[in-house]
Amino acid sequence: MTDLVIRAQRAFVGGALGPATVVVDGGRIREVRGADDPAVADVELGDDEVLLPGLVDTHVHVNEPGRTEWEGFASATRAALAGGVTTIVDMPLNSIPPTVDPAALEVKRHAAEGAVAVDTGFWGGAVPASLGRLEALWDEGVFGFKAFLAPSGVDEFAHLDRAQLLAALIEIAGFGGLLIVHAEDPQVLDAAPHGGGRDYRRFVRSRPPEAETAAIGAVIDGVRRTGARAHILHLSSAAALPMLAAAKAEGLPITVETCPHYLVFDEASIPDGATEYKCCPPIRDVANQDALWAALQDGTIDLVVSDHSPSTVDRKFAGDGDFDVAWGGVAGLQFGLAAVWTAARARGIPLETVLPWFTSAPADLVGLTTKGRIAPGADADLAVLAPDQRYRVAEPELRFKNPVSAYVGHELSGTVRGAWLAGRRVDPDGSPAGRLLRRA
Repeated sequence: MTDLVIRAQRAFVGGALGPATVVVDGGRIREVRGADDPAVADVELGDDEVLLPGLVDTHVHVNEPGRTEWEGFASATRAALAGGVTTIVDMPLNSIPPTVDPAALEVKRHAAEGAVAVDTGFWGGAVPASLGRLEALWDEGVFGFKAFLAPSGVDEFAHLDRAQLLAALIEIAGFGGLLIVHAEDPQVLDAAPHGGGRDYRRFVRSRPPEAETAAIGAVIDGVRRTGARAHILHLSSAAALPMLAAAKAEGLPITVETCPHYLVFDEASIPDGATEYKCCPPIRDVANQDALWAALQDGTIDLVVSDHSPSTVDRKFAGDGDFDVAWGGVAGLQFGLAAVWTAARARGIPLETVLPWFTSAPADLVGLTTKGRIAPGADADLAVLAPDQRYRVAEPELRFKNPVSAYVGHELSGTVRGAWLAGRRVDPDGSPAGRLLRRA
């Protein structure tokens, strides 16, 4: 007896697309058989559909509690599910309180309990006030600690200076944790031209590549000195790629992510005043984008996650198109895979190359080794993608609490037609079935 049998002529198994029959029992995948297996299938996918592992997004700002009007667990996880994402890890800001101690983590978990449509874990925060006390939060099951090296944009989550960065790495190395870093250098930012006004190119100049390279250099040096694991968040500047490749070749325990908006949008295509595209670090030019794509293919960049960072409509468009005033963050959790797949196929990159960036790679970053793969023993978190179905993103389709996204008006390929969580069919409009995750 089994709970569920799914048959697909195209399933992403073992790094390749091919026919498969997936047998689910007790919320996990029991077997992966050939498509000609005689077992009676409960679900037969269409010829235009692909069975995927559920996507894993380790960079989501849910903002609840404290700024739930910006997003919230219910709306964020419904949007995730609509995009084929079955696991998220929530950032320690911009909620109030930020997740910087066990008491704040308990507040966060209480807010999420019973509200999440997908499995949900939590990052802790490394801020000056939490240094020396990080292990207690680690023991409570967070997946690692986020630090900013420049101001975060919210007063309650202070950034680390260079000495504090080193102290955090020493502390985290002591218990085998992980530091994830927003790597921009405040001195470089302070010396850059002012970025105010409606001119997008002026905004880009206010956050130059040197801000990223200087900060990433400090992280690499700290990792080399301490042996701590570190992860570079939302890499925007290709100028940092040589030093990251060299650090990896040296054997340093450092990983790197980028985001869909850096891979599909470019500086020249962003209209002045279009603050829905504002994020920090910023979306740069086409040559920079080409280098990011090359780095994904050669393994310098490990994974792609959304950095979903929404706000209220009034904050996102504050200043009537002034990039210095508007909130910085792209709301994209619902469209990440479709956006990147659309751009990848235009570059001749096959779907089986793209999928690990969204599935096994982010799962492995946080040690969720039963997520992000179709294999015996894995969680039966699955999604159905119609990779050739095209659609134009329209505002009424947004699952976010606030109907703002840089993707509105863009035509994408790849429609998610369904998903399972622990072997149970789930729907963005259905009852929330997600679980709260703790690091093992």
